Amino acid sequence: MRVVEKFVSINGEGIKQGQLSVFIRFAFCNLRCGYCDTLYSLINPKYEEESIDKLVEFILSTGVKNVTLTGGEPLIQPDIGKLLETLSELNLNVEIETNGSVSILPFKNIKNISFTLDYKTPYSGEETKMYLDNYKYVTKKDAVKFVCGDRNDLIRCKEIIYEYDLQHKTNCIISPVYGTIELTEIVNFLKENTLNDICMQLQIHKFIWDKDKRGV
Repeated sequence: MRVVEKFVSINGEGIKQGQLSVFIRFAFCNLRCGYCDTLYSLINPKYEEESIDKLVEFILSTGVKNVTLTGGEPLIQPDIGKLLETLSELNLNVEIETNGSVSILPFKNIKNISFTLDYKTPYSGEETKMYLDNYKYVTKKDAVKFVCGDRNDLIRCKEIIYEYDLQHKTNCIISPVYGTIELTEIVNFLKENTLNDICMQLQIHKFIWDKDKRGV
């Protein structure tokens, strides 16, 4: 498997935000979002070919029970299904951070697996690539995340949540494109539209460390 980096830190976002997790960041992505903050994982990435056994050995050596698979795009990695099955059998809590363009259905029956599924808003430049059938499969153990860069994104976020009834199916998260949208604008939008059960979330790792620091 093509691994850019692996490390232990707190989860900076998602439904396990603030908890310790082992991060495995894979190389390559099928999207090119305008606000991508991990370009080093997809444009001429430096990565190591690692076997599933080696990855599992590293994960178990940390003693941390949460595992976050990120990228790049984890679901386009060779043998990702085999890795998920292996981690599931070890009773680890595995979160997959996926960009929303790849079907999650083939992996939904694997126990202990959850998805943080992006909806790429217009600001990303990749909205047309979303695989909308995924919203049939999400549950309360998953999350749909909207990274918003302006008010137009917020409006689109509300439309998608209502169209697919996401607030009743899963956890919904709205996050800002770092340094682009005023945080108060998101709060005010939630208030103006009485968006109950929708969570505004900041990437806390960018407030603890430098926003461009790797391995955190």
